[in-house]
Amino acid sequence: MAPASTSVAVTPIEVTINGKTVNAEVEPRTLLVHFLRETVGLTGTHVGCDTTSCGACTVHMDGLAVKSCTVLAVQADGSEVTTIEGIGSEDNLHPVQEGFWEKHGLQCGFCTPGMIMASAALLAQNPNPTDDEIRHGLEGNICRCTGYQNIVKSVRYAAEKMNEA
Repeated sequence: MAPASTSVAVTPIEVTINGKTVNAEVEPRTLLVHFLRETVGLTGTHVGCDTTSCGACTVHMDGLAVKSCTVLAVQADGSEVTTIEGIGSEDNLHPVQEGFWEKHGLQCGFCTPGMIMASAALLAQNPNPTDDEIRHGLEGNICRCTGYQNIVKSVRYAAEKMNEA
């Protein structure tokens, strides 16, 4: 009797991540969050719950905020993905990043990348949200530290800054 095969099927994918094309072979069951962290080495996207409950893994895929713990890497084939590493730099913060800095929208920082990505997507759809609209827009992202007041202030700051430009 021949030994059972231990090879794992892989699928080739091509994804544009933060403006750079990445070609890789992945197991069909690989989650986008694990592909980003383990294969591509972009660890700013956090793994929180693996159940879409916390939002720590939020990234943009083709311009929409998605929770990367519920997207398979093969589903991102041909897509443009933006992670927290791709929306600003240390010398040129995205307005939402600046808002979190200026208005103290973070404490431990674990949820911050997902909050920033969800906030940026919210502001792309609604450039002048009310506080209630900000809260509603961030309902899928959990922060266990801040109480959300400064997060709302951070997003409002970013909206004002973006509307000035």
